[in-house]
Amino acid sequence: MDRKYVDFQLAPDDLTAIRFGISPGHELCHAVRAILRPDEYPLQWGWMRSSQAAIPREDFEVLALLIREEGYFPDFLTTTPTWELTPEAEAERLRDIDDDRFEVDMTKVLVRSDGARRIAVQHMLDQPDRARAMIAEAWLSVWNSAIAPVWTQLERLLRADIAVRSRRIAESGIGGMVGTLHDRVAWADGAVRVTMRIWSEVVDCHGSGLVLVPSVMGATGCFVLTEPPAQPTLFYPAQGVTATWARDAGGVADALGALLGPARARILLDAHEPRTTSQVAHDTGLAISTASHHLTVLRDAGLVASTRDGARVLHRRSPLGEAMVGAVL
Repeated sequence: MDRKYVDFQLAPDDLTAIRFGISPGHELCHAVRAILRPDEYPLQWGWMRSSQAAIPREDFEVLALLIREEGYFPDFLTTTPTWELTPEAEAERLRDIDDDRFEVDMTKVLVRSDGARRIAVQHMLDQPDRARAMIAEAWLSVWNSAIAPVWTQLERLLRADIAVRSRRIAESGIGGMVGTLHDRVAWADGAVRVTMRIWSEVVDCHGSGLVLVPSVMGATGCFVLTEPPAQPTLFYPAQGVTATWARDAGGVADALGALLGPARARILLDAHEPRTTSQVAHDTGLAISTASHHLTVLRDAGLVASTRDGARVLHRRSPLGEAMVGAVL
């Protein structure tokens, strides 16, 4: 049998050919699949034990109807990998899906359905405005009950993975980094090649680039988006995900505290967004001079990066700091 590949062809001289993103939608879709097929998601058992009972059944069933245990689910659920999109903005985006895009994606779901599922999907196609509102409400409801309580831990793992991958690009180039994403992903003649089960395709990424998106929930393999208007996207399992990733943030703080001391651990954990020394002092209840001393120690260790913004100096976790926090998780 001939092997099947999706080749994302990149421009060799385009320094922006690869960028990274985070997809709340992808995490939520695979959270739904983990609940539907728990035996195939052992790394999510701890998360499921703590969250599953709180998920509203009717809202979950709306998403489960579209996502199912395997196979295709609507591209519009995962097509906005970014750094800043909030859950509320993601839900609002789902309310405003273009009519043509909604019809195309839902028709793909329809042809893969039978029985009661097919009837329900057809009802959605027949009433697109109502269906979009229902999907958006279900998305936000399941997010708030299932993902929001652990989003801090989950996002740290995603950002830590991106930090490590970015550093690897600097050290060994795009090809060297791509070869470490997953055993189904390789660098081949200027293309990111993903081994597939069903089809082969060559995707021209010249001008658009390729978005690489790590995933904690989707740790079972790689997934691709290749059809416009979605930007070419490859979802891959984030590294460093263990069965304890969803443990309470207090446990993470304790572990880092044993290494760095409680004050520096708190500063490092909160440094996912840029803050001034005064803001760090206020958030931690420290004197400005004490906060400044701890920031200096963290900066000298390479865990925090400080940059000037006009008259202000802003402090944020460095790639090494992201990797450390992710490793503790």
